[in-house]
Amino acid sequence: MTAKPAERLPLGLKLFHGFGSIAYGIKDNGFSTFLLIFYNQVIGLDAKSVSFALMIALFIDAFADPVIGHLSDRTYTRWGKRLPWLYITPVPLAFSWLLMWAPPQDIGGWIFVYLIGVAILVRTLISCCEVPSVALLPELTRDYDERTSLMRFRFLFGWGGGLLMLYLAYTVFLVADETHKVGQLNENGYWNYAIFGAVLMAASVLVSALGQHSRIAHLPKTKPEKTSIGQSLSEIRESFSNPAFRKLMIGGMLSYTSQGITFSITTYLFLFVWQFSDQAFQFYPIILFGSMVGAFFLVTKLNRRFEKRKTAVFCGLIALAFWMTPFILRGLGLWPTAGSQNSTIGLYAFAFIATMMSITVMITGSSMMADVVEASEVETGRRTEGLFYAGGLFMQKCATGIGIFVSGLIVSLSGLPEKAVPGQVDGTVLDILVIGYCGTVAVLAILSAITFARFPISRADHEERVRLLAQTSSQKLQ
Repeated sequence: MTAKPAERLPLGLKLFHGFGSIAYGIKDNGFSTFLLIFYNQVIGLDAKSVSFALMIALFIDAFADPVIGHLSDRTYTRWGKRLPWLYITPVPLAFSWLLMWAPPQDIGGWIFVYLIGVAILVRTLISCCEVPSVALLPELTRDYDERTSLMRFRFLFGWGGGLLMLYLAYTVFLVADETHKVGQLNENGYWNYAIFGAVLMAASVLVSALGQHSRIAHLPKTKPEKTSIGQSLSEIRESFSNPAFRKLMIGGMLSYTSQGITFSITTYLFLFVWQFSDQAFQFYPIILFGSMVGAFFLVTKLNRRFEKRKTAVFCGLIALAFWMTPFILRGLGLWPTAGSQNSTIGLYAFAFIATMMSITVMITGSSMMADVVEASEVETGRRTEGLFYAGGLFMQKCATGIGIFVSGLIVSLSGLPEKAVPGQVDGTVLDILVIGYCGTVAVLAILSAITFARFPISRADHEERVRLLAQTSSQKLQ
C-alpha cells in the first residue's frame, strides 16, 4: 500500500515561495563571481589573502547555521515558525551588503580583517532569510515529486536573481570607460552593483513572505518545550547523525566545492584563457539562464523516471564531461583560437549542457534533503526541517569557502600577475591555471557521483515512511 499523493500546490504559492531565493542568488553571484577579483585586482589585496579571509569568514559563519535552523524550528508565534525571520532580517541584510562593496580607504592591512567581518555579517543575515524560507518546503508538501517541482522554482528564481546581477554587471555596472579598459576592473561600477543588489535582496524576501503569509501564518500545532543548551545540542547531534543526511552532506560538499571553484575562477578563465570580449561576457548570463530553464523542465521528468539518486549521479558525470571537453581540446591544439567567434560559440554550447546538468543535480539534491526530514522523524519523533536545511546551508558555505580558497591558490600558484592584461599573459602560466583547475574539479565531481549513488532513500522508502507517519498521527488523534 502506498501513501495517498499530497495535494498539488497552487502555482502562485510556488512562485512566491521561489521568489525569496533571489536574495540568495544575488549573494552567491557576488561572493562566487566578483568578490575575489574585486578585492584582488581592484582593491589590491593578494589573491591568497582574499581567498583565505573569505574561507575564515565562511567557516565561522557556517557554525551559526545549525543554531539558526534550530531556533527557526522552535519559533512559536501566531505567524508560525518562519515568517518572523523573513520580516525582520531583509533590511539589515541590505545594509550589510552595501558595506561589503565599500571598504574603507587607507586602512592598510586592516582591510583583511574588515573583509572577514563584513563577510560573516552578510553570510549570517542571508542564513536568517534562507534557512526559514527553504525550511517551508517539507511543510508545504510531503509528496516525493511535488517537492522536486517546488524546489525547482527556488532554483529558477535563485539563479535568475544571480544571473540578472551578472548580466547587469557586464552590461551596465562593470563596463569599460576612458580610465578602465577592462570593465571587471572598474571600481566605480561596483558601488552601483551593490546598491541595486541590496534593494533587490530585501524586496525579494519581503515579497515572498507576504505572498505566503495567508498560507503559513498560524500557530504551530505543538508548542516546543523549553530545553537547555545541552539538550538542544543533543537534538542537533541526533538529527545530524541520520545516515541519509550524512551521505547527502558529503556528496553535496564535494559538488558545491567544485561549483565554488568554478564560479570564483571562471572570470579569470574567460578573461585570460578564453579571452572573452565585453560582448561575450554580456551574452554569457543569457546562456546560463537558458541552462536554468532547461533544468527546470528536465529535472522532474528525470526524477520521475530514474528517481533522485540516479539522476544526481548521471547528470553530474555528464556535466563534468561537457565542461572539461573544451579545455581538453585546447590542450591538444584542436580548439579554435582563443577570443575568436568560433571559440566563444563553442564554449557557449558546451557550457549550456554542462550547466543544465549541474543545476539538475543541485535541484535533485535539495529535494532529497526534504525526504531526509521524514526519515529522521521516524527515528526521533521530531520534525526538524529548519535544522536539516541549515545543515545543508552550512555545507554549502563551507564548500564555497573551500572552493574560493582553492581558486585563490590555483591563481596564485599559476603565477598570474596582479593587474594582468588579457592576451599578454605567458602561455605557461595559463597552462598551469587550466591544469590545476581541471584536475581539481574532475576529482571532486567523480567522488560526488560515487557518494550520491549510495544515498539510501528511494521513492518506495519515502512513501512507506509517509504512510507510517500518517498512520501514527491518526492513532494519536483517536
